[in-house]
Amino acid sequence: MGPKFREIELPHGVTPSPVILDGGMGQELIRRGASGQGVLWSASALIDHPGTVVAIHEDFIRSGADVISTNSYACIRNNFEPAGLQDHLGPLNQLSAELAHRAREKCARPVSIAGSMGPQNGSYRPDLVGTYEETEALYREQAEFLAPHVDLFICETLSCLTEARAAVVAATSTGLPVWLSWSIADSGPTTLRGGASITDAWDDVLDSGVSAVLLNCSPPEAISKAIQQLVSVSDVPAGAYANTFLPISEKWDYHGEENIPAAREDVTPQVYSDHAADWLAAGASIIGGCCNVGPQYIAHLHRNFRGDEKRGGG
Repeated sequence: MGPKFREIELPHGVTPSPVILDGGMGQELIRRGASGQGVLWSASALIDHPGTVVAIHEDFIRSGADVISTNSYACIRNNFEPAGLQDHLGPLNQLSAELAHRAREKCARPVSIAGSMGPQNGSYRPDLVGTYEETEALYREQAEFLAPHVDLFICETLSCLTEARAAVVAATSTGLPVWLSWSIADSGPTTLRGGASITDAWDDVLDSGVSAVLLNCSPPEAISKAIQQLVSVSDVPAGAYANTFLPISEKWDYHGEENIPAAREDVTPQVYSDHAADWLAAGASIIGGCCNVGPQYIAHLHRNFRGDEKRGGG
């Protein structure tokens, strides 16, 4: 019996196979000199370099992405309050969606826009996750800012059960489709970064109404080990989008240039595509890229798995 491949229908009227996501907005902004690693991280580009945000979205669309994610990953209260910008939290979340819309209109391609919601207290840090009630309230606030302007939500880079459940409950309350993506340990046993198994992670959200489950911002090798298990335990479409970082510190903190994770030189677009082929063979129906995976990687995925299909103009 072969792997369980499940078709997924996108909200914006296309049903490609496989669905191709965009790559990592945050690291691409840094590469183009439009963002640093300060308190606001990628959100600073919404203020200082909105045109670059649009250009990156366009590049991912033209590379073949079917879904682009808003640059809202860092638009969270716990980043904005230390910067004295809490009054700008709603407007900048909304601007992140508006910039994605601008890119879609310019490329004239039926791309879906996903509202990105990441960890509310620090990526890869299950030890910093607050109570369920505190975390759900933060996600609900962000979801309400984004919901009128996006086609679906992608709750991503989540490292423990509490964080994932809070994000999903908040996002599904809007009535939009919700994709949930966990970040798993870089090495060792296949678990979320917080220690929960893939089975326990799925069991905790199986009644939540999520439309898809994914693994992201982990090494491609770790995802290749885990994806078949995710496909086998879940009853919704599954997928993956890896990073190309060296191992991430257990107590990682992005507030400071010295904390930028080092990029791997061995994961070329072709090597990354080879890993994606493994994910598809295991039954994944959604593939894309996370941190350090730029438009050239997405173009490679499109070329290898969707052939010469037209990717849009502009």
